[in-house]
Amino acid sequence: MRIIHTADWHLGRRLKGVDRTREIAGALEQILHHAKELDVDAMLIAGDIFDIPNPPAYAEKVAYQFFYQLQEAGIPAVAIAGNHDSATRIDGLAHLLSLAGVRALGKPRLADDGGAVILNTKSGKLCVGALPFASERRMLNAHALWHQNDEQQRQSYREVVGEVFADLTSWFKEKQVNILMGHMAMDGAKLAQSEVAYYTRDTYAISRQTLPPEAQYIALGHIHVPQQIRTSPPTYYSGSLIQIDFGEAEQEKGFYLIEVEPGEPAQVEFIPLICQRPLKVIRCTGDSLDETLEAQQYYPGFLKVIVELDSPVLGLADRVRQICPQALQIQPFYPDSFFQRPQPTRSSAELDPVQEFRNYYQERLGYSPDPAVEREFKNLYKKLREKKPVG
Repeated sequence: MRIIHTADWHLGRRLKGVDRTREIAGALEQILHHAKELDVDAMLIAGDIFDIPNPPAYAEKVAYQFFYQLQEAGIPAVAIAGNHDSATRIDGLAHLLSLAGVRALGKPRLADDGGAVILNTKSGKLCVGALPFASERRMLNAHALWHQNDEQQRQSYREVVGEVFADLTSWFKEKQVNILMGHMAMDGAKLAQSEVAYYTRDTYAISRQTLPPEAQYIALGHIHVPQQIRTSPPTYYSGSLIQIDFGEAEQEKGFYLIEVEPGEPAQVEFIPLICQRPLKVIRCTGDSLDETLEAQQYYPGFLKVIVELDSPVLGLADRVRQICPQALQIQPFYPDSFFQRPQPTRSSAELDPVQEFRNYYQERLGYSPDPAVEREFKNLYKKLREKKPVG
């Protein structure tokens, strides 16, 4: 049996104001092509289909069009909600999605309530124990949330997740392929730093001992770096479908192809995808800025430019984008000493706001403010001083 494991599409994602949905749609087209070429039996989508709970209509259209094309190819799918998705929304669409051959789960549930999904594929029976993203508010009772400390809550959360895993694997049988799928954080997983930090540490970090050994493969979503979690059974994060943020710059993206038979260990292969607009971080000094930018002038993706400066430079962003309009983020970097210069201590009565403004301007930009700028500052300061407090 051949199965594709993918996750973290984040349809509707924007990076510094630029919508990435077209790139994600292109990656999904590649996956669909591979699925047909490889003659896969099923597809697993391990959460974060969308980037926000209420995604734009064009992002939904891309997802539903993909599911429809899977059905046309005769490939059933199981999809779960991630922490970015609306569990209620996905559960509400579950019946409609089933018409396209997609078994969708929004909220966590036990096996008898739909948490265990049985697919009759062309190569045999597949059982997927599916656990969507589970918040601690849903998994822990009020007593635990109110009366346990952080360490106790972490342990309680892991115990409850372990109990749900045990329930889901109770549907695993010898003469079928048995796979567990979840959207969660694992202890020791390598982060891309583009994930939501709150949901990747402390309470939400699951230990490897929590994973059930009965599964032949564990398909994970949530962490954006494709990777194997060193444990048994084979456990993998497929990673995000494109380079979501500059923390993922130059990372290879793709999906996992699983080949597995009942009772046998899964064989796993990473299949890379072509990034249409890859992300790249470049670093230079103020003196080498133009030369560095000219070398990246025709870069096909998006850039983050870090410029090491001794002091602020007026119009830096315009200067960068004049040569590289694909630069989405320009970040000046100053030596620590720049921010650690000692300042004399004076009482408020001794302060001349206009002179302080001149000093600040001179220190940060290296020259005095234009008289028109200075006049505007004086007018603004006067208005703020004359404004009476409310209440």
